[in-house]
Amino acid sequence: MELAGARILLSNDDGIHAPGLKVLERIAHALSRDVWVVAPESEQSAASHSLTLTVPLRVRRISARRFAINGTPTDSVLLGVNGIIGGRRPDLVLSGVNAGANLGEDITYSGTVAAAMEATLLGIRAIALSQVRRNAEPVRFAVSAAHAGDIVRRLVAEDWPQGVLMNVNFPDREDGKVTGVEIARQGRRKIGEVLNRGVDPRGNPYVWIGTERGEDPSLRGSDLAAVNAGRIAVTPLGVDLTHRPTLARLRKAFR
Repeated sequence: MELAGARILLSNDDGIHAPGLKVLERIAHALSRDVWVVAPESEQSAASHSLTLTVPLRVRRISARRFAINGTPTDSVLLGVNGIIGGRRPDLVLSGVNAGANLGEDITYSGTVAAAMEATLLGIRAIALSQVRRNAEPVRFAVSAAHAGDIVRRLVAEDWPQGVLMNVNFPDREDGKVTGVEIARQGRRKIGEVLNRGVDPRGNPYVWIGTERGEDPSLRGSDLAAVNAGRIAVTPLGVDLTHRPTLARLRKAFR
């Protein structure tokens, strides 16, 4: 793909005013002059690949080629491609830069990945980009700002199969301490092990799912191992969830 003439659509799950989206806009404008932004009005973290079907959606035009949707990241990409951008469809969708990692099982919850997945289902190449961070510490967007443009260029220069999207995670390091790029598989990292319980001001008990994750950073070749070693993790993901070895075994069993 020749990026200089490409039409690029940007979205995210942190919302239209997120600092990471501003970083992504600067990156995209350095790649192409034809950049559009369609993003949620408010944060939609962990929205996964949800689509709004029971209430109407409203589109707010902020400026030329920049729009906000009162819906999910999936809504934003779907409306951007099919209802907002006139003329030809986008050639590339970039989602992010997310303020926090999307590693391991995070990808099944992530609205950032879901936006890229929706584009993939629509037949458009897509890349999800996330900046790893430690809780309550500033996000090192300088790392993704410095490296994302080159990563995008290198990825779109390759041929991808239909139904594949790219998930990119930038390590929580100072820019000069990034140790390279690793093509990595999905690791193991599950949220929800910590449940914080309390009582609200009206005396009603509540449960708040904590952000702590049980993870195995030692899995060699995984996205977690890569970012923990200071490398940028690039993981190709497929929208076809079929487990083919089990499919073949069950076909034999049900003959």
